[in-house]
Amino acid sequence: MAAEQLALTVLMGVLLIAVFALVARIENWRSYTPLASGEAASAAGHGHKPPGIARWLTTVDHKDIGILYGTYGVIAFIWGGVAVLLMRIELFTPGTNLIEPSFYNALLTSHGITMLFLFGTPIIAAFSNYFVPLLIGADDMAFPRINAIAFWLLPPGALLIWAGFFAMPLDIGIGPAETSWTMYAPLSVSQPNPGVDLMLLGLHLTGVSASMGAINFIATIFTERGDDVTWANLDIFSWTILTQSGIIIFAFPLLGSALIMLLLDRNFGTTFFAVEGGGPILWQHLFWFFGHPEVYILVLPMMGLVSWILPKFAGRKLFGFKFVVYSTLAIGVLSFGVWAHHMFGSGMDPRIRASFMATSLAIAIPSAVKTFNWITTLWNGNVRLTAPMLFCLGFVSNFVLGGITGVFLAAIPVNLILHETYYVVGHFHYVVMGMIAFAGFGAVYYWFPIVTGRMYQRTLAKWHFWLSMIGVNITFFAMLIAGYLEMPRRYATYEFDPALAPLAEITLLHRAMTVGAVLIAIGTVIWLWNIVQSWLEGPEITDPDPWDTKQYGLHGREFAWFEDQLAEDGLLATTDGGDEEVATDGGTDDGEHDD
Repeated sequence: MAAEQLALTVLMGVLLIAVFALVARIENWRSYTPLASGEAASAAGHGHKPPGIARWLTTVDHKDIGILYGTYGVIAFIWGGVAVLLMRIELFTPGTNLIEPSFYNALLTSHGITMLFLFGTPIIAAFSNYFVPLLIGADDMAFPRINAIAFWLLPPGALLIWAGFFAMPLDIGIGPAETSWTMYAPLSVSQPNPGVDLMLLGLHLTGVSASMGAINFIATIFTERGDDVTWANLDIFSWTILTQSGIIIFAFPLLGSALIMLLLDRNFGTTFFAVEGGGPILWQHLFWFFGHPEVYILVLPMMGLVSWILPKFAGRKLFGFKFVVYSTLAIGVLSFGVWAHHMFGSGMDPRIRASFMATSLAIAIPSAVKTFNWITTLWNGNVRLTAPMLFCLGFVSNFVLGGITGVFLAAIPVNLILHETYYVVGHFHYVVMGMIAFAGFGAVYYWFPIVTGRMYQRTLAKWHFWLSMIGVNITFFAMLIAGYLEMPRRYATYEFDPALAPLAEITLLHRAMTVGAVLIAIGTVIWLWNIVQSWLEGPEITDPDPWDTKQYGLHGREFAWFEDQLAEDGLLATTDGGDEEVATDGGTDDGEHDD
């Protein structure tokens, strides 16, 4: 059986390499043509920069730092994706065949922490660093050097978090942490592995980085806005970044304090989380007081991206802009009152538990407001199914599934049955992969012309969407069903007596999850190829309105800046129509109008 599993692993690797090679060789898939007319001439210049690696090591330009964040986030995404693929291959069959349970636990820990702390938060920082100053008419961030320092704390943080994997071949007594990403005491206290301490120190660095960035964004949005940018017409993405930054300032320092207490318990004999001291339940309260707002730290900016991009391809201004802003602020406040729904089975007072159930159900209301506003924006709109729009629609679809399953988990009786099952994994991944990653992909495609001055391959982008959408729903819907069949989560094997539970059905569901994960991996390979190859060789953009948004009065400030750059470099294409300026409704408060 081990040989069969190894052969399956090799086959999957060969398959991914074959997909990469196929995409590289099929020339007729390279359909770059942007929606608007205009010939490709020369690249859009972004100013003079120092040559070579010195530019990236010394830059304080918000655009360069955004690219650094994005590169870092993609590397982390690949690391976390490889980890989960190994786990899914192991779970293709019930027994232990490919990897040992201890290594499975290490992969589980690394996957969760990497995707949340090393991919999720930095990839949002990539978009916000690059585009928030452009959207609010600022020259740069309020504190450019602090902005650079915040990024350069992240690479050592990642190395510390992953150090256990690097040290394994050296046989020096350091291995990867096996605590799960929640690091529950007493397990995280009792493990003697120094890799756990290194991981905690790395997490602390990422928290310091996020806190510095949050302070910088708040200062930038409050003090660096252009004269024509008021609170009434501040764009929706900047509103969500402002709210996210406020959550970070309250949440991440608490996590840092809890990590220090955990390090003291592990190394100096303190009893913060020991039974005779604060108790293991204290860690859960401290962790989840950070942990649930962290979900909204990741989701709110992605909601802002969808609220900014979706109207461009619906041909309509965002419906109910004020209510989208109010719902964003409401989620930011309510996010700190729902943490204990992760602890319904911990034995807390039922009256306290009921209050958290009420708050957890209430936070669904502002989330639903956003969903209805997106749907209403689409209603009777001139919908164009470009790659950014497809990912926005996929975001909304996955949000409905992820949100509704979350409402079930907010109910105490349902939660007590499903909490430790794959149902929670399915719900959470509909949010993390189906929403956060989808909005990120959509934003990459939407802003690709600005960042690179080139156009990506549109056919490959749609292949990426459909493979990802199908893969996400196969994988995570199968998890929801497995949860209803009471398949426990975090298990490295699921061998059991078929007389006790439906082993055949569970095995089939796990195999479906693995197939879906491979589809997502294939889509990601296509995306990587498309982005890198198009960045190097794609047709150069000379039309400042590649998405035809001027005709709808939706030409954003970032594309107005892009037009200025093209004009300064003498790359602005002329059209037969002469001046293409379209008057926008500057009197509205929808945050969508041009300067």
